[in-house]
Amino acid sequence: MNRATKHLLFAAASLLAVSAVAGDLKIGIAEALTGGAAQYGVPIRNGFQLAADEINAKGGINGNKVVLVVEDEQGKKEEAINVFKKLIFQDKVLMIFGPTLSNSMFAAGPVANAAKVVAFGTSNTANGISEMGPYIFRNSVMESDVLPVTVRTAVKHYKIKKVAVIYGNDDAFTKSGYDVFKKVLEDQKIPVTTTETYVKGDVDFKAQLTKIKATNPDAIICSGLAEEAATLMVQARGLGLKAPFIGGNGFNSPKLFEVSKTAGEGTFVGSPWANTNPTPANQHFVAAYKQKYGAEPNQFAAQAYDAMTIAAAALKSIKVSGNVTTDREALHGALPKVSISGATGPFKFRQSVGKDGKPAGYDADQTPFIYVIRDGKFVLFTGK
Repeated sequence: MNRATKHLLFAAASLLAVSAVAGDLKIGIAEALTGGAAQYGVPIRNGFQLAADEINAKGGINGNKVVLVVEDEQGKKEEAINVFKKLIFQDKVLMIFGPTLSNSMFAAGPVANAAKVVAFGTSNTANGISEMGPYIFRNSVMESDVLPVTVRTAVKHYKIKKVAVIYGNDDAFTKSGYDVFKKVLEDQKIPVTTTETYVKGDVDFKAQLTKIKATNPDAIICSGLAEEAATLMVQARGLGLKAPFIGGNGFNSPKLFEVSKTAGEGTFVGSPWANTNPTPANQHFVAAYKQKYGAEPNQFAAQAYDAMTIAAAALKSIKVSGNVTTDREALHGALPKVSISGATGPFKFRQSVGKDGKPAGYDADQTPFIYVIRDGKFVLFTGK
């Protein structure tokens, strides 16, 4: 074999190698797959995988295969930062979906923003997430959009005159939820009999609930994650507290029923997704999820599924060059223009404004559904 032939073969092999790499659209998935937040993170991962599999089965995006690079950020701020750095600088993904908790996004989001890589949250509802910078996106509807509707609906249904409040004061998500609840109650002129707090991991709430019971509220407002909320419900009923609960986005997990059983009966919760929504997009998602995973999907799986659909629409609208820096910037420019009708219904973005008064990241512009807990499950509230 002469030198010219060797050179041609080497060049051909190099082209094939570049083509193979360029043909993969690497998307980072940073979710809590272990630990307490896995109750949210695992369904989220499943939603992404289902959407990616469907996209690839139809030929990918402009002929390119979607490859998910999945990392477990364990619901921990430090681990989320490490995972973001790996996905951005080592794996060189086009964008990152995640992390699972708002706490973790506040920690890791600035890493992505500084690197000019889109960080797209599908379960981060705390206020201030998108204000961190122009590369921060989310399709998770903010508590400030959901809770006013949730409270107003519950107040009207139960004819509520006064409420007690309890919340986790050591977590960005639950603290932000409390801040929103506080403003909503002030705006709707609903008196608060007492405000109690706890920290993540607490299992005994009897002291706080005893104080709440003494004030005789018509309802208990709770900003908490599902496990603590479920224990709160059980202990409240054990103390003879019969007032219904009104919860935030953290309640939307099957974990709530595993612990609380029927103690949460009558609880009102807002959600951007309704499993009974009869639209073709949602019915397809629900059926496909059941078939693939042998389980019912939840809100978090639906939001992840839609988020991948949103990203795919943006990627279809750009020409992928193979230069990761150029492609990341093109994707960032295309995402805000996407609007879809997905499993969670009609969706589009709205841009937020940072603390400096300049345009920042992007939030979900969607109308929430309201659920009430009946017979140990979430039922879409119809006014009855």
